[in-house]
Amino acid sequence: MSLRSLETLAFGSVLPASLLPASLLLGACLRPGEDRARRDEQVGRALVAGVSVEVAFGHAAVRELGPDRVRLWAGAPRLALSLEWEGSAPAEFVIEVQNCMPLAELVSADAPLLASERAPGNRCVFRIGPASGTSARLEIAPPGTDQPSPFRFAVMSDVQEAIDRVQDIYGVIDAQPDLDFLLGAGDLTEQGTRAELERFERELGGLGIPYYTTLGNHELGQSPSLYQDFFGRGSQSFEYRGVRFTLLDSASASIDPIVFDWLDEWLEQGRESGHVVAMHIPPLDPIGVRNGAFANRNEAAKLLGRLAAGGVDLTLYGHVHSYYHFENAGMPAHISGGGGAIPERFDDIGRHFLVVDADPSTQAFDVSVVRVD
Repeated sequence: MSLRSLETLAFGSVLPASLLPASLLLGACLRPGEDRARRDEQVGRALVAGVSVEVAFGHAAVRELGPDRVRLWAGAPRLALSLEWEGSAPAEFVIEVQNCMPLAELVSADAPLLASERAPGNRCVFRIGPASGTSARLEIAPPGTDQPSPFRFAVMSDVQEAIDRVQDIYGVIDAQPDLDFLLGAGDLTEQGTRAELERFERELGGLGIPYYTTLGNHELGQSPSLYQDFFGRGSQSFEYRGVRFTLLDSASASIDPIVFDWLDEWLEQGRESGHVVAMHIPPLDPIGVRNGAFANRNEAAKLLGRLAAGGVDLTLYGHVHSYYHFENAGMPAHISGGGGAIPERFDDIGRHFLVVDADPSTQAFDVSVVRVD
């Protein structure tokens, strides 16, 4: 079944704003991120023609599902998924994962592995034999990444209209040694249209590592839910090599109350480990030259207070098209909006990305700036 068919099946048609009750429109104004938070709850689940799939914690978007095949877009390095069939399991079932970790394997499964292959564009394919019953649980991950160990990752945000030049940045990223993945803080496109998201996905074929990201205000456009259909949750949390990563949807210059509830749990899960939190619009504007902060300063203080109390070690932001390093509520903060969108002119930074060396044993994160222009 196609992505468009899955959209219709899962979410139905959309009424134009002129036909919505005034009370619903008012609610949307008061909580602009609520619909996206509700959609986050559905990411990773699908039911089609007698087979269902559920990806734990919504760590992947379901792109295609059929009786003998599922295609996922991974939003995290490690995936755990459950498959169920109304009748007996098929003789062969294909699991295709796009945005897959380079060394990912089927590390556990309730069904025999028949074959696996790695395809260009960070795509991995696993073919499993029949499960013993009507369900199967599987885990796909690079071996050993459930245990703490030092690693490196990169950070890049705010590509937007510079999509024609993004391969320049990808080339420099791929030249960095030992990067495990690229983390993003939103604004991948100009308006978040289907054509722009498809173009961004095609360009990712030139990047040698997967890109795990949240959305920015430029993804909201006319259909904010499209981002989730393509790339998964706007707010999520995962653990990798002993470090907790939390991505928050701040695209509307706020955090929805639903996400605040999730955040409490994620902070508790990351309390004893290193914890990195990334979002698009920062709670505070460190330079005050543009509307680069939350719409409500009380909410900004609430969020930063929770992050600080939860022991967050590193905060990462986009939105401002330059690089700034500062502290918010005592936590190290880095704004990196150097993906190519119209740059700020105050420091001549230009296109850039960050490289972060993470050491879970000391909960230390060493951040360096790599300039592309």
